[in-house]
Amino acid sequence: MTSRNVSKTVVKRLPVYLRILDNLILRDVEIVSSRGLSLESGFSAEQIRKDLAYFGAFGTRGTGYNTAYLREKLLKIIGLDQKTRVIVIGAGHLGTALTRYNAVKNLYVDIIAVFDRDRRVVGQNIGQIPVLPFERAPEIIREHGIKVALITVPEAAAQRVVDEITAHGITAILNFAPAKLHAPEGVHIQNSDLTIDLQSLIYYSTAEKERLSRLQKEAEEAKSQKMLKLD
Repeated sequence: MTSRNVSKTVVKRLPVYLRILDNLILRDVEIVSSRGLSLESGFSAEQIRKDLAYFGAFGTRGTGYNTAYLREKLLKIIGLDQKTRVIVIGAGHLGTALTRYNAVKNLYVDIIAVFDRDRRVVGQNIGQIPVLPFERAPEIIREHGIKVALITVPEAAAQRVVDEITAHGITAILNFAPAKLHAPEGVHIQNSDLTIDLQSLIYYSTAEKERLSRLQKEAEEAKSQKMLKLD
């Protein structure tokens, strides 16, 4: 089965498996079963076996997976067997934080430059990474053969940024702007909305019984008000 048949949900799980394997190797674990991967990832053992089977047979029945071998295969499948050159558009608080984190913690990417239109930040460095004027983005993209970009610009500017960078070779975008973006065919955009993620998380911060009780009480009060109006 070719990677064209693989769903986005499967692709999103592969880096999770890779991170687990990285940690297992650091702990000198040589063999891991699908059940072991399940306990670490939260996905079922059956799901993990199915995901990996899209790309080949990497384990031994009754034994499991060699962690180093499986890690090597996943690196090649994802495209991380060589460092991926990346640019960041937007040198605000979020862009700066993402740049600092990935420059130190993400061994699989090489952030070449950060771009911004604000002349107050252009010319500064984020760690060892320069902040360049956005006008230089096409030049840097072509010079380094960059295909991946992170966008952390305001909503109003996001589409213009996408139009510009995709015209010069960017084919994969991780978008942090709260905007629905459009790109040419063949360009993949993955959205990450931290506000929505936080709001979704808040759902779990209140006990379910308490929440349902409150909603029921509000419904009863609304019903009572309606009955009073009818009277």
